[in-house]
Amino acid sequence: MQKLKLAIQKKGRLSDESIKLINECDISFPTSSGKLVTAAYDFPIELLFLRDDDIPDYVQDGVADIGIVGENVLVESDKKVEEVKKMGFGKCRLSLAVPRTMNFNSADDLSGKSIATSYPKILQNYLDKNNIHAEIHIISGSVEIAPSIGLADAICDIVSTGSTLLSNGLKEVEQIFQSEAILIKNKSLSTEKQEILQQLLFRLEAVKRAQKNKYILLNAPNESLDKIISLLPGISSPTVQALAKEGWSSVHSVITEHDFWEKIQQLKEAGAEGILVMPIEKLIY
Repeated sequence: MQKLKLAIQKKGRLSDESIKLINECDISFPTSSGKLVTAAYDFPIELLFLRDDDIPDYVQDGVADIGIVGENVLVESDKKVEEVKKMGFGKCRLSLAVPRTMNFNSADDLSGKSIATSYPKILQNYLDKNNIHAEIHIISGSVEIAPSIGLADAICDIVSTGSTLLSNGLKEVEQIFQSEAILIKNKSLSTEKQEILQQLLFRLEAVKRAQKNKYILLNAPNESLDKIISLLPGISSPTVQALAKEGWSSVHSVITEHDFWEKIQQLKEAGAEGILVMPIEKLIY
């Protein structure tokens, strides 16, 4: 049987999250810091540990069948691969930053200036779109020091918290690109490998769906059941079971994480008691 080859970042901000997600899909593999290729014990997949910048190339050329990579890296690489899905982690932004002493009103203030970056393609697209004529100075690594050593007037770099900019005397002035981890695939996967990918996607969806929902159990007086049930639609409808205590029922349901606390307050006001909330490991529709 063929094995699907998945390329992930060897180290860095996406590596740990990628491995954690694969493990949550009940796919286990040997852990060794020195190995660049390892096969899973219980699923037809091999992991390739690569530099983030190399993943689009490997997937385009078919060395890897699929890969998890930052959206910013993929766009910058301009490789011919197919985006499969956004992964929901590794979120960051590509921003313009200038020295804190610089008087900045709009991006037009960068006209005629030099901007240091490791993402010249994304930056040039932004400049062209906004009709800004600036010189792009391409450097790799330590972009944030460019203004302090006189290499550039501003920078365009990945920002997560902004602490690195602050420590180098810079201020973020314009967000030009939003990024997160995405799953990409080679455009010419065999039928067998496409089937394995679908199995993997099925597991990924079950895990990601579970992360966005909570399982809730509560006790409710029967006279309040209709109101409580209206607050808990569940996947199809809540499960209601009679309790030994006369006039009371147990209600089981699933609620989304984004309106969790609002729902809990409404349930209490409707008469719910003994509310128990539990995480969900997998959620399959």
